[in-house]
Amino acid sequence: MAADAPALTRTETDSLGSKEIPADAYWGIHTLRAEENFPITKRPISVYPDLIRALAMVKQASARANKEIGVLDADRADLIDAAAQRVIDGEFHDQFVVGVIQGGAGTSTNMNANEVITNIALEMAGREKGDYDFLSPIDHTNRSQSTNDVYPTAVKIGLSLNLVALLDELDLLRRSFLSKAAEFHDVLKVGRTQLQDAVPMTLGQEFHGFATTLGYDHTRLTENASLLFEINMGATAIGTGITTHPAYAAAVLRHLREISGLDLVTADDLVEATSDTGSFMSFSASLKRNAIKLSKICNDLRLLSSGPQAGLGEINLPAMQAGSSIMPGKVNPVIPEVVNQVAFAVAGADMTVTMAVEGGQLQLNAFEPVIAHSIFQSITWMRQAMWTLRVNCVDGITANRDRLGAMVGSSVGVITALTPFIGYAASAALAKTALLTHRSVADLVVEAGLMSREDVTKQLSPARLSGLETVTAAIPVIAAEDLADD
Repeated sequence: MAADAPALTRTETDSLGSKEIPADAYWGIHTLRAEENFPITKRPISVYPDLIRALAMVKQASARANKEIGVLDADRADLIDAAAQRVIDGEFHDQFVVGVIQGGAGTSTNMNANEVITNIALEMAGREKGDYDFLSPIDHTNRSQSTNDVYPTAVKIGLSLNLVALLDELDLLRRSFLSKAAEFHDVLKVGRTQLQDAVPMTLGQEFHGFATTLGYDHTRLTENASLLFEINMGATAIGTGITTHPAYAAAVLRHLREISGLDLVTADDLVEATSDTGSFMSFSASLKRNAIKLSKICNDLRLLSSGPQAGLGEINLPAMQAGSSIMPGKVNPVIPEVVNQVAFAVAGADMTVTMAVEGGQLQLNAFEPVIAHSIFQSITWMRQAMWTLRVNCVDGITANRDRLGAMVGSSVGVITALTPFIGYAASAALAKTALLTHRSVADLVVEAGLMSREDVTKQLSPARLSGLETVTAAIPVIAAEDLADD
């Protein structure tokens, strides 16, 4: 007699009725309803692994706290703890299937985590998935919790974990620009303001400026990330702590700090903390700042490399792909261009965060899913954009030294260096003459008897023109030392 075929589904029931769940799924009926209700982005929350890890950390910390204060028996708490650890270690992420954009203030995400961790624990206990009489997603895995404290806490922890990789990549990009600053420390060029010729500088100084601004962004991002360390675990629904033991908030905080390695603190006012999303807005703004400044750098790289014959042509970007389907030999600055577009997307995401923060009402902000998605996406895209900019562009930039030297030699902007000796009016008149006659400023100054050839040559030396004989002389040295120290 043939053995019975294994069941393809299992039946689960919630307050709305019953549904058939795939027998091998670790998620359950609440997750299925979310999949049916929110087929919007076709992007599951598992696209952000740090968010999944953070959710599991919250569940693990809660299980430990509930066991410690005696509101959950040790056997069930230990099963939840062990199941959550497997998710933290990277298992079962494909079971986190609800969409990144969802109604319900993150309830679907919280229930997806509750169901997956519960069914992992049931399997570890030798029981069937869906045996919720023994271990319940709500009564046990979600004990002492609400979506309204679990979800924002998990998002904050996930963003903090995700930020580490972004900051590492940002620092690598900064050091790449520093390396180029050292390489180009003696390459004189014409500076520009308002796209018009200005006074001379070195290409090294220009690239050092790029590195410095990225260093400032690293500091600002780190500062704003600390705002994410304030959590509201123990608040439950609206901040009053209903359904929790008086000792729960302190216990879960202690365990969550140990599990995450973050300096988390419990908010002083849990009612305020449950409804407030200002920290997300501040953090998103710092991401936008970084994106916009990086986009400006990419604009400069595209301008400096423009041409190569009819543009500035001061630097060469690595040729990464054919640039035209009609113009043979054309090569475009595709890497800076893609970083520009990422920056535009980050700026748009920041506006989304701003509107979602404003849209919160009374004791809860229902729009935290789009806040979380927007910021996680910005971090992910920025990190990947920085990587490709560093590896596929900045590391391979070269200088057109001959062209740069020729432009400095013919620039009337160098006369600015002589104004302390011959005055502004004489300098302006000679600059105008140099432009009209295409003669060198040095020759005109000497012919006018305003300075000797020796003095003009001394004042128009590359070191003096670029300021390298003053305080900025240390710039190339700092670059080299910074690279060595790092």
